[in-house]
Amino acid sequence: MSNGTKSGLQALLTPEESVVVLIDHQPFQFANLNSHEPTMVVNNAVALAKSAKVFDVPTILTTVLEERGGYLIKGLQDVFPEQKPINRTLINTWQDERVVDAVKATGRKKLIIAGLWTEICVAMPAIQAAGEGFEVFAVTDASGGASKEAHDMGVQRMIQAGVVPITWMAVASEWQRDWAREETIPAMTEMLLEHGGATGVAFSWEMQLLAAGRAGSDV
Repeated sequence: MSNGTKSGLQALLTPEESVVVLIDHQPFQFANLNSHEPTMVVNNAVALAKSAKVFDVPTILTTVLEERGGYLIKGLQDVFPEQKPINRTLINTWQDERVVDAVKATGRKKLIIAGLWTEICVAMPAIQAAGEGFEVFAVTDASGGASKEAHDMGVQRMIQAGVVPITWMAVASEWQRDWAREETIPAMTEMLLEHGGATGVAFSWEMQLLAAGRAGSDV
């Protein structure tokens, strides 16, 4: 079981304590993604990656048998163009020593995982890492399963093991925490405009109204 605190302020995420592992967002996995609209998972996974970059959170990219399953999707790779994903044969990412060593090298214990498929490639490493003392968070809307049932059962199984389900916008919000943290606001705003759905649309409208109000006051 994950030995992290599940309540109180210390249970929330901070950039300084977090490390992200993105698992197998590849064409083969997307081909049998049926729990979510695939374009939504792409949007959310890229948004999570961009959030990690905004807050300087170490992010590890992984693929499985990329020579058959395809390279990491372009949207994710473009966030970290210099990083070569760790390509595995093991289904369970946490059994690949390169991935575990990369996570441990950060010295961080709040492990944030998203990937395809939830019931296999997310659940297996999440459950194992939780048993090894990491506080594990599974980003459910940046992940997906072969069916809705498969995704849901994967999430339930992880919860039983002490893994915390969370969404990408909740992760970004916990990292931001305070709107007085002005150095990250421009990048956060840009990301929300691009990936935040109705939130981005509403923000654009608000900016339009504010601009129109300023223009009217100058007349």
